[in-house]
Amino acid sequence: MTILPIDGGRYGTDEMKHIFDDQNRIDAQLKIEGAAALAQSEIGMIPSEAAAAIQETATSGAITARRVSQLEAERDHDTAALVEALAERCPADAKPWVHYGLTSNDLVDTANSMQMRDALQIIELKLSRLASTLADTASRYAALPAVGRTHGQHASIIAFGLKFANWASEMANHLTRMKEMRRRVLICKILGVVGTGSLMGPEAPKVQRSVAARLKLHPATVATQVVPRERYAEYIFWMALTGTTLEKMAVEIRNLQRTEIGEVSEPFRKGQMGSSAVPVKRNPIKSERITSLARMLKGQVGIALDNVPLWHERDLSNSANERFVIPISSILADEMLETMLKIIDELYVNTDRITANLEATGGQIFAEFVLEAMIRKGVPRIEAYTDVQRVAFEANNTGTPYADAIKQDANISSILTPDEIDAIFVPDAHLGASHIIIRDVQEAVRRTISSDV
Repeated sequence: MTILPIDGGRYGTDEMKHIFDDQNRIDAQLKIEGAAALAQSEIGMIPSEAAAAIQETATSGAITARRVSQLEAERDHDTAALVEALAERCPADAKPWVHYGLTSNDLVDTANSMQMRDALQIIELKLSRLASTLADTASRYAALPAVGRTHGQHASIIAFGLKFANWASEMANHLTRMKEMRRRVLICKILGVVGTGSLMGPEAPKVQRSVAARLKLHPATVATQVVPRERYAEYIFWMALTGTTLEKMAVEIRNLQRTEIGEVSEPFRKGQMGSSAVPVKRNPIKSERITSLARMLKGQVGIALDNVPLWHERDLSNSANERFVIPISSILADEMLETMLKIIDELYVNTDRITANLEATGGQIFAEFVLEAMIRKGVPRIEAYTDVQRVAFEANNTGTPYADAIKQDANISSILTPDEIDAIFVPDAHLGASHIIIRDVQEAVRRTISSDV
Protein backbone atom coordinates (compact mmCIF):
# COMPACT_ATOMS: atom_id res chain seq x y z
CA MET A 1 0.00 0.00 0.00
CA THR A 2 1.30 3.45 -0.90
CA ILE A 3 1.10 5.93 1.96
CA LEU A 4 3.19 8.91 0.88
CA PRO A 5 2.13 10.78 -2.29
CA ILE A 6 5.78 11.03 -3.35
CA ASP A 7 5.89 7.22 -3.37
CA GLY A 8 2.62 6.90 -5.25
CA GLY A 9 3.77 9.08 -8.10
CA ARG A 10 1.60 12.11 -7.39
CA TYR A 11 4.53 14.37 -6.53
CA GLY A 12 8.21 14.25 -7.42
CA THR A 13 10.02 13.58 -10.67
CA ASP A 14 11.33 10.11 -11.41
CA GLU A 15 14.90 11.38 -11.85
CA MET A 16 14.93 12.95 -8.38
CA LYS A 17 13.23 10.04 -6.65
CA HIS A 18 15.71 7.63 -8.22
CA ILE A 19 18.57 9.39 -6.41
CA PHE A 20 17.03 8.51 -3.06
CA ASP A 21 15.78 5.01 -3.73
CA ASP A 22 17.18 2.11 -1.70
CA GLN A 23 19.32 0.58 -4.42
CA ASN A 24 20.92 3.87 -5.38
CA ARG A 25 21.76 4.60 -1.73
CA ILE A 26 23.35 1.18 -1.37
CA ASP A 27 25.26 1.58 -4.62
CA ALA A 28 26.61 4.90 -3.34
CA GLN A 29 27.83 3.31 -0.12
CA LEU A 30 29.43 0.48 -2.07
CA LYS A 31 31.28 3.02 -4.23
CA ILE A 32 32.67 4.50 -1.03
CA GLU A 33 33.86 1.06 0.12
CA GLY A 34 35.59 0.51 -3.21
CA ALA A 35 37.12 3.97 -3.31
CA ALA A 36 38.39 3.66 0.27
CA ALA A 37 39.98 0.28 -0.43
CA LEU A 38 41.80 1.64 -3.52
CA ALA A 39 42.97 4.72 -1.62
CA GLN A 40 44.28 2.57 1.23
CA SER A 41 46.10 0.24 -1.16
CA GLU A 42 47.84 3.15 -2.88
CA ILE A 43 49.74 3.93 0.31
CA GLY A 44 50.31 0.28 1.24
CA MET A 45 47.72 0.18 4.00
CA ILE A 46 45.97 -2.90 2.56
CA PRO A 47 47.06 -5.36 -0.15
CA SER A 48 46.46 -4.05 -3.67
CA GLU A 49 44.97 -7.38 -4.82
CA ALA A 50 42.41 -7.22 -2.01
CA ALA A 51 41.57 -3.60 -2.84
CA ALA A 52 41.05 -4.42 -6.51
CA ALA A 53 38.74 -7.29 -5.59
CA ILE A 54 36.75 -5.12 -3.19
CA GLN A 55 36.40 -2.37 -5.80
CA GLU A 56 35.34 -4.81 -8.52
CA THR A 57 32.77 -6.50 -6.28
CA ALA A 58 31.45 -3.22 -4.90
CA THR A 59 30.75 -1.85 -8.39
CA SER A 60 29.58 -5.08 -10.00
CA GLY A 61 25.89 -4.48 -9.39
CA ALA A 62 25.58 -7.88 -7.77
CA ILE A 63 24.80 -6.59 -4.28
CA THR A 64 21.11 -5.82 -4.10
CA ALA A 65 18.93 -3.85 -1.73
CA ARG A 66 16.94 -7.03 -1.21
CA ARG A 67 19.98 -8.94 0.07
CA VAL A 68 21.04 -6.08 2.35
CA SER A 69 17.49 -5.94 3.72
CA GLN A 70 17.57 -9.68 4.45
CA LEU A 71 20.81 -9.34 6.40
CA GLU A 72 19.58 -6.24 8.21
CA ALA A 73 16.57 -8.21 9.46
CA GLU A 74 19.06 -10.54 11.17
CA ARG A 75 21.71 -8.04 12.29
CA ASP A 76 19.42 -5.09 13.09
CA HIS A 77 22.09 -2.79 11.62
CA ASP A 78 21.87 -1.50 8.08
CA THR A 79 25.54 -0.65 7.55
CA ALA A 80 26.73 -3.92 9.06
CA ALA A 81 24.33 -5.68 6.68
CA LEU A 82 25.78 -3.87 3.68
CA VAL A 83 29.35 -4.67 4.72
CA GLU A 84 28.42 -8.34 5.16
CA ALA A 85 26.70 -8.42 1.78
CA LEU A 86 29.86 -7.03 0.19
CA ALA A 87 32.21 -9.35 2.06
CA GLU A 88 30.28 -12.49 1.23
CA ARG A 89 30.87 -11.87 -2.49
CA CYS A 90 34.55 -10.98 -2.15
CA PRO A 91 37.36 -13.56 -2.52
CA ALA A 92 38.63 -15.06 0.74
CA ASP A 93 41.87 -13.07 0.76
CA ALA A 94 39.96 -9.78 0.38
CA LYS A 95 37.33 -10.36 3.06
CA PRO A 96 39.49 -9.18 6.03
CA TRP A 97 40.07 -5.82 4.36
CA VAL A 98 36.45 -4.95 3.62
CA HIS A 99 35.45 -1.78 5.53
CA TYR A 100 38.96 -1.49 6.98
CA GLY A 101 39.35 1.53 9.26
CA LEU A 102 35.83 2.74 8.49
CA THR A 103 32.70 3.26 10.53
CA SER A 104 29.02 3.38 9.63
CA ASN A 105 28.80 7.10 9.11
CA ASP A 106 31.79 7.16 6.81
CA LEU A 107 29.39 5.40 4.47
CA VAL A 108 26.12 7.05 5.53
CA ASP A 109 27.31 10.64 5.55
CA THR A 110 29.45 10.39 2.44
CA ALA A 111 26.59 8.68 0.61
CA ASN A 112 24.29 11.48 1.77
CA SER A 113 26.70 13.91 0.16
CA MET A 114 26.70 11.93 -3.08
CA GLN A 115 22.91 11.98 -3.16
CA MET A 116 22.77 15.69 -2.36
CA ARG A 117 25.39 16.32 -5.06
CA ASP A 118 23.29 14.55 -7.66
CA ALA A 119 20.11 16.25 -6.45
CA LEU A 120 21.73 19.67 -6.78
CA GLN A 121 22.84 18.88 -10.33
CA ILE A 122 19.22 18.27 -11.31
CA ILE A 123 17.98 21.34 -9.48
CA GLU A 124 20.73 23.58 -10.90
CA LEU A 125 19.60 22.90 -14.46
CA LYS A 126 15.97 23.69 -13.66
CA LEU A 127 16.83 26.72 -11.56
CA SER A 128 19.01 28.09 -14.36
CA ARG A 129 16.26 27.55 -16.92
CA LEU A 130 13.68 29.21 -14.68
CA ALA A 131 15.90 32.24 -14.03
CA SER A 132 16.59 32.59 -17.76
CA THR A 133 12.91 32.21 -18.71
CA LEU A 134 11.87 34.79 -16.11
CA ALA A 135 14.50 37.24 -17.37
CA ASP A 136 13.30 36.80 -20.95
CA THR A 137 9.69 37.29 -19.86
CA ALA A 138 10.70 40.44 -18.00
CA SER A 139 12.23 41.80 -21.20
CA ARG A 140 9.11 40.93 -23.19
CA TYR A 141 6.94 43.09 -20.92
CA ALA A 142 9.51 45.78 -20.10
CA ALA A 143 7.47 48.47 -21.84
CA LEU A 144 4.01 47.41 -20.65
CA PRO A 145 2.66 49.82 -17.98
CA ALA A 146 0.79 48.03 -15.20
CA VAL A 147 -0.64 48.69 -11.77
CA GLY A 148 1.86 48.48 -8.94
CA ARG A 149 0.12 47.48 -5.71
CA THR A 150 1.09 47.92 -2.08
CA HIS A 151 -1.11 46.74 0.79
CA GLY A 152 -3.36 45.32 -1.92
CA GLN A 153 -4.09 48.86 -3.12
CA HIS A 154 -3.18 50.63 -6.35
CA ALA A 155 0.01 52.56 -5.59
CA SER A 156 1.80 53.63 -8.75
CA ILE A 157 2.77 52.44 -12.21
CA ILE A 158 5.34 49.75 -12.91
CA ALA A 159 6.49 47.93 -15.99
CA PHE A 160 4.73 44.56 -15.88
CA GLY A 161 8.06 42.93 -16.71
CA LEU A 162 9.49 44.19 -13.43
CA LYS A 163 7.58 41.47 -11.58
CA PHE A 164 9.43 38.81 -13.56
CA ALA A 165 12.76 40.64 -13.21
CA ASN A 166 12.42 40.53 -9.42
CA TRP A 167 11.79 36.79 -9.53
CA ALA A 168 14.62 36.18 -12.00
CA SER A 169 17.05 38.05 -9.77
CA GLU A 170 16.09 36.00 -6.72
CA MET A 171 16.44 32.75 -8.65
CA ALA A 172 19.91 33.86 -9.71
CA ASN A 173 20.73 34.59 -6.07
CA HIS A 174 19.58 31.10 -5.09
CA LEU A 175 21.78 29.71 -7.84
CA THR A 176 24.78 31.60 -6.44
CA ARG A 177 24.04 30.38 -2.93
CA MET A 178 23.81 26.82 -4.19
CA LYS A 179 27.15 27.00 -5.96
CA GLU A 180 28.82 28.47 -2.89
CA MET A 181 27.14 25.91 -0.63
CA ARG A 182 28.54 22.88 -2.42
CA ARG A 183 32.00 23.11 -0.86
CA ARG A 184 30.49 23.28 2.64
CA VAL A 185 27.77 20.67 2.23
CA LEU A 186 29.10 18.00 -0.14
CA ILE A 187 31.52 16.48 2.35
CA CYS A 188 33.41 13.20 2.20
CA LYS A 189 34.11 11.87 5.68
CA ILE A 190 36.48 8.86 6.01
CA LEU A 191 37.83 9.31 9.53
CA GLY A 192 36.54 6.30 11.45
CA VAL A 193 34.74 5.90 14.74
CA VAL A 194 35.30 9.26 16.43
CA GLY A 195 36.87 11.34 13.69
CA THR A 196 40.53 10.58 14.39
CA GLY A 197 41.13 8.02 11.66
CA SER A 198 42.32 5.81 14.51
CA LEU A 199 42.92 2.53 12.66
CA MET A 200 44.39 4.25 9.62
CA GLY A 201 46.64 6.48 11.73
CA PRO A 202 48.42 9.55 10.34
CA GLU A 203 47.61 8.48 6.77
CA ALA A 204 43.85 8.84 7.34
CA PRO A 205 43.59 12.40 5.89
CA LYS A 206 45.44 11.23 2.77
CA VAL A 207 42.99 8.36 2.34
CA GLN A 208 40.07 10.74 2.82
CA ARG A 209 41.39 13.21 0.24
CA SER A 210 41.83 10.41 -2.27
CA VAL A 211 38.30 9.09 -1.71
CA ALA A 212 36.86 12.62 -1.92
CA ALA A 213 38.56 13.22 -5.26
CA ARG A 214 37.26 9.93 -6.66
CA LEU A 215 33.71 10.77 -5.60
CA LYS A 216 33.85 14.46 -6.61
CA LEU A 217 33.28 15.62 -3.04
CA HIS A 218 35.16 17.84 -0.60
CA PRO A 219 37.18 16.20 2.21
CA ALA A 220 36.03 16.93 5.76
CA THR A 221 38.34 19.31 7.56
CA VAL A 222 37.31 17.90 10.93
CA ALA A 223 34.46 15.71 12.13
CA THR A 224 33.32 13.57 15.01
CA GLN A 225 31.88 10.23 13.99
CA VAL A 226 29.58 12.28 11.80
CA VAL A 227 29.75 15.26 9.49
CA PRO A 228 28.62 18.34 11.46
CA ARG A 229 24.89 18.64 10.95
CA GLU A 230 25.15 22.37 10.33
CA ARG A 231 26.04 21.25 6.79
CA TYR A 232 22.76 19.39 6.35
CA ALA A 233 20.80 22.23 7.94
CA GLU A 234 22.27 24.62 5.36
CA TYR A 235 21.27 22.29 2.52
CA ILE A 236 17.70 21.94 3.78
CA PHE A 237 17.43 25.65 4.56
CA TRP A 238 18.58 26.43 1.01
CA MET A 239 15.87 24.15 -0.36
CA ALA A 240 13.28 25.84 1.86
CA LEU A 241 14.45 29.36 0.99
CA THR A 242 14.32 28.58 -2.72
CA GLY A 243 10.91 27.02 -2.23
CA THR A 244 9.70 30.12 -0.40
CA THR A 245 10.61 32.30 -3.38
CA LEU A 246 8.67 29.91 -5.60
CA GLU A 247 5.79 30.27 -3.16
CA LYS A 248 6.08 34.08 -3.40
CA MET A 249 5.77 33.81 -7.16
CA ALA A 250 2.84 31.43 -6.86
CA VAL A 251 0.98 33.73 -4.47
CA GLU A 252 1.36 36.67 -6.89
CA ILE A 253 0.17 34.57 -9.83
CA ARG A 254 -2.81 33.40 -7.80
CA ASN A 255 -3.69 36.98 -6.91
CA LEU A 256 -3.28 38.25 -10.47
CA GLN A 257 -5.55 35.42 -11.67
CA ARG A 258 -8.40 36.56 -9.41
CA THR A 259 -11.55 37.23 -11.43
CA GLU A 260 -11.50 40.89 -10.31
CA ILE A 261 -7.90 41.38 -11.53
CA GLY A 262 -7.52 38.87 -14.36
CA GLU A 263 -4.07 39.94 -15.54
CA VAL A 264 -2.60 36.44 -15.87
CA SER A 265 -3.77 32.85 -15.81
CA GLU A 266 -2.11 29.49 -15.55
CA PRO A 267 -2.05 27.22 -18.61
CA PHE A 268 -5.30 25.32 -18.97
CA ARG A 269 -5.11 22.32 -21.29
CA LYS A 270 -7.90 20.94 -23.42
CA GLY A 271 -10.10 18.60 -21.40
CA GLN A 272 -8.95 19.98 -18.05
CA MET A 273 -11.65 20.57 -15.42
CA GLY A 274 -11.30 23.55 -13.13
CA SER A 275 -14.12 22.52 -10.82
CA SER A 276 -16.23 19.41 -10.39
CA ALA A 277 -19.31 21.62 -9.98
CA VAL A 278 -18.69 24.88 -11.87
CA PRO A 279 -17.73 24.26 -15.52
CA VAL A 280 -16.46 27.79 -16.22
CA LYS A 281 -13.81 27.95 -13.49
CA ARG A 282 -10.10 27.97 -14.32
CA ASN A 283 -8.51 27.62 -10.90
CA PRO A 284 -4.79 28.36 -10.30
CA ILE A 285 -4.23 24.84 -8.99
CA LYS A 286 -0.55 24.59 -9.90
CA SER A 287 0.29 27.77 -8.01
CA GLU A 288 -1.81 26.59 -5.09
CA ARG A 289 0.09 23.29 -5.14
CA ILE A 290 3.37 25.19 -4.86
CA THR A 291 2.03 27.14 -1.87
CA SER A 292 0.90 23.93 -0.21
CA LEU A 293 4.17 22.06 -0.77
CA ALA A 294 6.16 25.10 0.42
CA ARG A 295 4.53 24.79 3.82
CA MET A 296 5.73 21.22 4.12
CA LEU A 297 9.19 22.06 2.78
CA LYS A 298 9.67 24.90 5.27
CA GLY A 299 8.70 22.51 8.05
CA GLN A 300 11.83 20.42 7.41
CA VAL A 301 14.12 23.27 8.49
CA GLY A 302 13.24 23.00 12.17
CA ILE A 303 14.02 19.28 12.16
CA ALA A 304 17.38 19.88 10.48
CA LEU A 305 18.31 22.52 13.07
CA ASP A 306 17.32 20.19 15.91
CA ASN A 307 19.75 17.61 14.51
CA VAL A 308 22.77 19.89 14.98
CA PRO A 309 23.36 19.44 18.76
CA LEU A 310 24.13 15.71 19.07
CA TRP A 311 25.61 14.08 22.19
CA HIS A 312 29.41 13.98 22.39
CA GLU A 313 30.88 12.50 19.17
CA ARG A 314 27.40 11.44 18.03
CA ASP A 315 24.12 9.80 18.93
CA LEU A 316 21.27 8.46 16.83
CA SER A 317 18.66 11.14 17.49
CA ASN A 318 19.20 12.53 13.97
CA SER A 319 19.42 9.27 12.09
CA ALA A 320 15.80 8.23 11.61
CA ASN A 321 14.45 11.64 10.61
CA GLU A 322 17.29 12.33 8.14
CA ARG A 323 16.01 9.40 6.11
CA PHE A 324 12.96 11.63 5.56
CA VAL A 325 14.10 15.25 5.64
CA ILE A 326 16.96 15.05 3.12
CA PRO A 327 15.03 13.14 0.41
CA ILE A 328 11.73 14.92 1.06
CA SER A 329 13.30 18.40 0.95
CA SER A 330 15.05 17.56 -2.31
CA ILE A 331 12.02 15.94 -3.92
CA LEU A 332 9.65 18.74 -2.90
CA ALA A 333 11.97 21.52 -4.06
CA ASP A 334 12.41 19.77 -7.40
CA GLU A 335 8.66 19.23 -7.76
CA MET A 336 8.00 22.90 -7.06
CA LEU A 337 10.61 24.01 -9.60
CA GLU A 338 9.20 21.64 -12.20
CA THR A 339 5.69 22.97 -11.57
CA MET A 340 6.74 26.62 -11.73
CA LEU A 341 8.59 26.03 -14.99
CA LYS A 342 5.38 24.67 -16.50
CA ILE A 343 3.44 27.68 -15.25
CA ILE A 344 5.86 30.31 -16.54
CA ASP A 345 6.48 28.56 -19.86
CA GLU A 346 2.78 28.75 -20.74
CA LEU A 347 1.57 31.64 -18.58
CA TYR A 348 -1.18 33.64 -20.29
CA VAL A 349 -0.70 37.38 -19.86
CA ASN A 350 -3.84 39.43 -20.57
CA THR A 351 -2.34 42.72 -21.76
CA ASP A 352 -5.78 44.26 -22.38
CA ARG A 353 -6.79 43.61 -18.79
CA ILE A 354 -3.48 44.98 -17.50
CA THR A 355 -4.09 48.21 -19.41
CA ALA A 356 -7.73 48.41 -18.34
CA ASN A 357 -6.79 47.97 -14.67
CA LEU A 358 -4.71 51.14 -14.87
CA GLU A 359 -7.98 53.03 -15.25
CA ALA A 360 -9.82 51.17 -12.49
CA THR A 361 -9.45 54.13 -10.11
CA GLY A 362 -10.38 56.75 -12.68
CA GLY A 363 -6.82 57.94 -13.04
CA GLN A 364 -5.97 58.25 -9.33
CA ILE A 365 -2.96 56.01 -9.86
CA PHE A 366 -1.29 59.14 -11.33
CA ALA A 367 -1.53 61.01 -8.00
CA GLU A 368 2.17 60.54 -7.26
CA PHE A 369 3.05 62.34 -10.48
CA VAL A 370 0.56 65.18 -9.91
CA LEU A 371 2.19 65.75 -6.51
CA GLU A 372 5.64 65.77 -8.08
CA ALA A 373 4.57 68.28 -10.76
CA MET A 374 3.24 70.68 -8.13
CA ILE A 375 6.40 70.43 -6.05
CA ARG A 376 8.46 71.24 -9.13
CA LYS A 377 6.34 74.38 -9.52
CA GLY A 378 7.43 75.47 -6.03
CA VAL A 379 4.43 74.38 -3.95
CA PRO A 380 5.49 73.17 -0.47
CA ARG A 381 5.16 69.39 -0.29
CA ILE A 382 2.59 69.27 2.51
CA GLU A 383 0.36 71.81 0.76
CA ALA A 384 0.59 69.94 -2.54
CA TYR A 385 -0.02 66.60 -0.80
CA THR A 386 -3.12 67.94 0.95
CA ASP A 387 -4.64 69.28 -2.27
CA VAL A 388 -3.86 66.14 -4.30
CA GLN A 389 -5.37 63.93 -1.60
CA ARG A 390 -8.46 66.13 -1.10
CA VAL A 391 -9.30 66.21 -4.78
CA ALA A 392 -8.75 62.45 -5.10
CA PHE A 393 -11.10 61.63 -2.25
CA GLU A 394 -13.77 64.02 -3.58
CA ALA A 395 -13.45 62.58 -7.09
CA ASN A 396 -13.80 59.08 -5.72
CA ASN A 397 -17.02 60.01 -3.94
CA THR A 398 -18.55 61.65 -7.00
CA GLY A 399 -17.20 59.25 -9.62
CA THR A 400 -15.39 62.06 -11.43
CA PRO A 401 -12.31 61.12 -13.51
CA TYR A 402 -9.28 62.31 -11.57
CA ALA A 403 -7.83 64.38 -14.43
CA ASP A 404 -11.11 66.26 -14.79
CA ALA A 405 -11.35 66.83 -11.05
CA ILE A 406 -7.86 68.32 -11.00
CA LYS A 407 -8.66 70.68 -13.86
CA GLN A 408 -11.79 71.79 -12.02
CA ASP A 409 -10.01 72.43 -8.73
CA ALA A 410 -9.00 76.07 -8.24
CA ASN A 411 -5.89 75.33 -6.15
CA ILE A 412 -4.32 72.82 -8.52
CA SER A 413 -5.47 74.35 -11.81
CA SER A 414 -3.86 77.62 -10.74
CA ILE A 415 -0.54 75.81 -10.62
CA LEU A 416 -0.79 73.32 -13.52
CA THR A 417 -2.10 74.07 -17.02
CA PRO A 418 -4.53 71.70 -18.78
CA ASP A 419 -1.75 70.57 -21.14
CA GLU A 420 0.57 69.88 -18.21
CA ILE A 421 -2.17 67.86 -16.51
CA ASP A 422 -2.87 65.86 -19.67
CA ALA A 423 0.85 65.08 -20.05
CA ILE A 424 0.87 63.55 -16.56
CA PHE A 425 -1.90 61.07 -17.37
CA VAL A 426 0.17 59.02 -19.87
CA PRO A 427 1.13 55.59 -18.43
CA ASP A 428 4.14 55.06 -20.70
CA ALA A 429 5.78 58.20 -19.32
CA HIS A 430 6.03 56.75 -15.82
CA LEU A 431 8.04 53.54 -16.18
CA GLY A 432 11.10 55.20 -14.66
CA ALA A 433 14.25 53.11 -14.91
CA SER A 434 12.33 49.86 -15.46
CA HIS A 435 13.98 49.04 -18.80
CA ILE A 436 17.46 49.63 -17.33
CA ILE A 437 16.73 47.51 -14.28
CA ILE A 438 15.33 44.68 -16.41
CA ARG A 439 18.32 44.81 -18.77
CA ASP A 440 20.72 44.67 -15.80
CA VAL A 441 18.86 41.68 -14.37
CA GLN A 442 19.11 39.84 -17.69
CA GLU A 443 22.86 40.38 -17.77
CA ALA A 444 23.24 39.35 -14.12
CA VAL A 445 21.26 36.15 -14.71
CA ARG A 446 23.44 35.24 -17.68
CA ARG A 447 26.62 35.82 -15.65
CA THR A 448 25.33 33.78 -12.73
CA ILE A 449 24.33 30.81 -14.89
CA SER A 450 27.75 30.70 -16.57
CA SER A 451 29.74 31.33 -13.38
CA ASP A 452 31.38 28.58 -11.32
CA VAL A 453 31.52 30.93 -8.27
